[in-house]
Amino acid sequence: MNVKTVPFSEEQIREIIASYPTPFHSYDEAAIVSNVRKLIKAFDWVPDFKEYFAVKATPNPYLMKLLKAEGVGADCSSMAELALCEKVGITGHDIVFSSNDTPYAEYKKAMELGALINLDDISMIEYLESHGSLPDWICARYNPGPLMKEGNDIIGTPEEAKYGMTREQIFEAFRILKEKGVHHFGLHTMVVSNELDVNGLINTAKMMFELAVDVQKNVGISIEFLDFGGGIGLPYKPEQSFIDYDVLSEGIRNYYDDIMVPAGLEKVRLAFECGRAITGPYGYLVTTAIHHKHIWKEYIGVDACMANLMRPGMYGAYHHITVMGKENAPKDHIYDVSGSLCENCDKFAVDRALPEIKDGDILVIHDTGAHGHSMGFNYNGKLRSAELLLHGDGSVTQIRRAETLDDLFATLDFSDL
Repeated sequence: MNVKTVPFSEEQIREIIASYPTPFHSYDEAAIVSNVRKLIKAFDWVPDFKEYFAVKATPNPYLMKLLKAEGVGADCSSMAELALCEKVGITGHDIVFSSNDTPYAEYKKAMELGALINLDDISMIEYLESHGSLPDWICARYNPGPLMKEGNDIIGTPEEAKYGMTREQIFEAFRILKEKGVHHFGLHTMVVSNELDVNGLINTAKMMFELAVDVQKNVGISIEFLDFGGGIGLPYKPEQSFIDYDVLSEGIRNYYDDIMVPAGLEKVRLAFECGRAITGPYGYLVTTAIHHKHIWKEYIGVDACMANLMRPGMYGAYHHITVMGKENAPKDHIYDVSGSLCENCDKFAVDRALPEIKDGDILVIHDTGAHGHSMGFNYNGKLRSAELLLHGDGSVTQIRRAETLDDLFATLDFSDL
């Protein structure tokens, strides 16, 4: 169980709205820092542990800088994410570049920054070499296929996912790279996303430890970098529970001692690339009720829409909703909470039990700190919202302004019309 609360009162949020109109995303600075510190502390037994924040989750330089101060690196998958790292001062092996179907220009930028290059496919060895030289550190992404019995709606089952290499391809890729003079090797995987079963995460680590030992036996190289991906989940529903970092760490340590240490691989860097788990629970989409509709169902229209938060419409994902000032009121009304897009899936909640909502009420949609603003879009000419950083003293900093029509039309040429 987890209690869904917000880090501000109705009075505070209305004061913020007076300066920054809804909709907007707000992030709780103190909670994000506390959370990432707990993760890092749980793995303080590891000689070399690194959390790489998945920039795709919340690509904002203010949050990246906040996490950088805690020793966190960056997991990147695009040119824009690499550029953000450069602006924030994240370079070298504090970046893992994990991409697929990747233009060479993006690999080139990653190598210029000194990033760890994670190859998604064995064919990329020849591709990289045809454009330039191979880096001295290379990681390979593993797809275990049907060895994993299940996946989820976000990433799919491994054998149907587009990511990574087979076991045999991993061995062959490392043989080729070794012959070509590469000296340092890593392994990466991400077979599930938003995983709330700690045993699934522990067994992923076990799988990778065993693969590292098999690489050592079959190819004659020692793996120096092991990345378990960013699959740690977020309990979006109140009845779900957070992953206990200490339980996760203990389970991984047991397999590390049993598998890695006897093989002489105990100096390997162990890494996660969590995004959702770090910022997700501590972001909130704040929106205002502006319309009621009574037809076959009861609808509450808000000034946010699917362009501000895609997950409910894309996955049917649950996001908890708090009506400010009515936190303790009986939830005796059944609503669909909808936005204004010309799409029927533009709904934040369907048949949701909530307190009676009136026009002007402030609704807070929980757990939008990852894959919320970052998945925004401009369909129907909708403008992306502002992002605010809420500090411990209750003050806020606007860390991204809201888009304007001038922004939306900036790439159009009206001169010959």
